[in-house]
Amino acid sequence: MARSLSLLQEHLPLRRRLVHAGDLIFEAGVPFKQLYVLNSGSVKLVNTAADGRNQVVGLLLRGDWLGFDGIAKGRYGCSAQALEIGEIWSLRYDALMDAASAQPQLLQVLHAEMSRAISRGRDAMLSVCTLPVTARVAEFLRQSAASLAARGLRNDQIILRMSRAEIGNYLGMTLESVSRAFSSLARAQVICFSERGRRMIQIPDLQALSDFIQVEAQAHAQPQVRAPGATLQ
Repeated sequence: MARSLSLLQEHLPLRRRLVHAGDLIFEAGVPFKQLYVLNSGSVKLVNTAADGRNQVVGLLLRGDWLGFDGIAKGRYGCSAQALEIGEIWSLRYDALMDAASAQPQLLQVLHAEMSRAISRGRDAMLSVCTLPVTARVAEFLRQSAASLAARGLRNDQIILRMSRAEIGNYLGMTLESVSRAFSSLARAQVICFSERGRRMIQIPDLQALSDFIQVEAQAHAQPQVRAPGATLQ
C-alpha cells in the first residue's frame, strides 16, 4: 500500500485536499473525470434510491481508492462523504492512463485496487446475505480490524466512525438490532466497550471473535426442525 502511494506521488500530479466530517468528496451523477485516493481518515459511500432513501454501500480507509464506479458510465454512481478529518488525493483519470503507458507499474496498481474494491463489495454482500444479525456486526468488526492490521495499525481497538444507525444501514439491520448485537457481543466477552465512550470498541482476542462468527454462522445454517402443525415465525 505504501509503495502504491509512493508511485502515485512520483509519476502523477496530485491534488491534495483536507476534508472534515460531513464534507462531500464527490456526488452521485456528477461527470467522472478523476479518481481519488484516501491518504488519511475514513469515508463512507452512499447510494440514493429512486424514492430518496440513502443506503450506505461502503466504508473506506487510508490507502483505498474512490470513484471506480464512474469509469463505465462517465458519471459517479454514488456519493462519497468524509467521516472525519482526513486528506484526499485526486488524480485525473486521463493523466493516469497516459502515465501508465510509460510506467506499467501504475497500471498494475490500478488493477490491484480495482480487485480490492471488488473483493470488499463481495465480502460485504456475503455478510449481509448469509450471516445472522449478531454475527454480521461481529464480521463488520473483524473486517475493520483486518483493515487496520493491513495498514500496520493497532487492530485490537476500533473507533467506530459511523453511528450505529449508519452501521445498521450498511449491514441491512435496524438500529435496535445493531444495539442488541453489540450488547450480545459484549456479554459473550468477544468485545469490550472502552471507558472513553461506546464508539471505541476493544477486541481482546481476534481469534475468539472469528470463532464466534463461525459458530453463529454454523448454527444459522442448520435447518430448523418444526413440530407437526407448527408455523414459521
